[in-house]
Amino acid sequence: MAEAFQVTVSERSDQTALRTKDDEFHATWAEYGERVRAVAAGLAGLGVGRGDTVGIMLSNRPEFHFADTAAMHLGATPFSVYNTSTADQIEFLAADAANTVLVTEQAFLDAVLAVRDGVETLEHVVVVDGEPRDGAISLADLEGRGEEGFDFEATWRSVQPDDLATVIYTSGTTGPPKGVQLSHANILSAFRSYDEIFRLPAEGGLISWLPMAHIAERNATHYGPIGSGVATTCCPDPRQVVAYLAEVRPIWFFAVPRVWEKLKAAMEIGIGAEPDANRRQAVEWALGVGQRMVAAEQAGEEPSAELAAEHAKAEETVLSALRERIGFDQLRWAHVGAAPCPQETIEFFHAIGIPLAELWGLSESTGAGTCNPPERIRIGTVGPAAPGAELQIAEDGEVLLRSGAVMPGYRNAPEKTAEALDDEGWLHTGDVGEIDPDGYLRIVDRKKELIINSAGKNMSPANIEAKLKASSPLIGQVCAVGDDRPYNVALVVLDPDFAPVFAQQYGIEDLSPEALAAAPAVLGEVEAGIERGNAGLSRVEQVKKFKLLPIDWQPGGDELTPTMKLKRRPIAHKYEAEIEALYGE
Repeated sequence: MAEAFQVTVSERSDQTALRTKDDEFHATWAEYGERVRAVAAGLAGLGVGRGDTVGIMLSNRPEFHFADTAAMHLGATPFSVYNTSTADQIEFLAADAANTVLVTEQAFLDAVLAVRDGVETLEHVVVVDGEPRDGAISLADLEGRGEEGFDFEATWRSVQPDDLATVIYTSGTTGPPKGVQLSHANILSAFRSYDEIFRLPAEGGLISWLPMAHIAERNATHYGPIGSGVATTCCPDPRQVVAYLAEVRPIWFFAVPRVWEKLKAAMEIGIGAEPDANRRQAVEWALGVGQRMVAAEQAGEEPSAELAAEHAKAEETVLSALRERIGFDQLRWAHVGAAPCPQETIEFFHAIGIPLAELWGLSESTGAGTCNPPERIRIGTVGPAAPGAELQIAEDGEVLLRSGAVMPGYRNAPEKTAEALDDEGWLHTGDVGEIDPDGYLRIVDRKKELIINSAGKNMSPANIEAKLKASSPLIGQVCAVGDDRPYNVALVVLDPDFAPVFAQQYGIEDLSPEALAAAPAVLGEVEAGIERGNAGLSRVEQVKKFKLLPIDWQPGGDELTPTMKLKRRPIAHKYEAEIEALYGE
């Protein structure tokens, strides 16, 4: 990866590498390279060398790229900490990684300093903004500490493919996070695999906005640009990403399902609220044409001449303008992953001309596994095996994966490594899936999360939850429960963005979660949404009762991981009384 970076710096020296909104900060690849050289020298001055670890707890900002890339040039192993982490969680990661240096910013400094004395190895805290305190040093101080005579060229050239490039700590849905060790060879294997599917050009831009502690964002806006030379705009607040779309007009956009669901809901609300009846009808007509076109394509049928002509007109008069309005007019690839995405959501974006496709991979496989190719997206699947990857379905339905992107093992966890990797190099992914005759994989659910009801019926809670969330923009999160029970129930949380809009429409003044969860209009819409979602499920999958909780589930909290996956065991424990009440008389 160090060599890949140096090649890009050499070939793209004058092109934009990193920027922030409105160009408040801007760096070319040559300037990025100089900062990496300076930070690497500073880290070396603190004693960081090949095989050492460096912790990074930063929002999506240019300094993340400087610190991470500099550490890789030393043959060191940078790892990222989720910004929502508590002091206890930071302490656990630092103790496991045994890093001597942790790079952070003012927003997280108190939490980092609180654990520094409790971690034996942690000697240096570097703060990239504001004034350092309590023994921390600034990034400028670090860059000024480079030892005279430090041979940067020889150092990065000594880095080997099998050296660890990062440790990705899993988000911990079932217990303490595991440290997924990934080598330079793993990352380059994943990059080359995706590069064969959709080759990123050096022109255009990307938005960095999801947590860098997650392998998907690392690949999309850190490792990917190092390999391709594309420009990255840093968005430190993920809630503001929609505001960045119109400025950046990204060529590729990756998001978790909930983001695409909320964008769809917002667009539908906007279309429905259009005061000009002719405009509203034109958009609805164009969407209808787009949906018919999608249905024909997915059925493998050649669209009729009449449909093709109608779609061309819809594209010219409505759909292209719709994409431009949201900042997706330059978008060539759009992907969703990390959890199941409702089919209706993907079909909606295809209808407006955005080729949204599911892909699948794990931290343990450097995020690479399968991907729908742009020219033949099959909605409802995560695509065929990516170039260089092999798939196999075990007797119990578990998906096995083998490729050059699969990790060498977990950090300090040989027993867990032995459980995940067999002697033939197959990664036991924990996902249950099916492969169709054309090689496309469909993920059913996590192996350990399947609902098996009291009658022995196997069901996917993720599929049930996706159907219910797609049924109403008011439904933010759903946790389906039914294991060893006679029927399924659900815990429901309101969407924090749409709930106030809904309340305003119905004259509800108190916008607290408690008041909204008790409002008859809100309960009525949630119940109607559950019924609509149930209509798309088999009778045994349907949710018979639900509880609307007067609370908002935050990423990184008791109920959700930082990447918005459900923590099912903690939820079951925390809401045991509510669940039992749903199964009462």
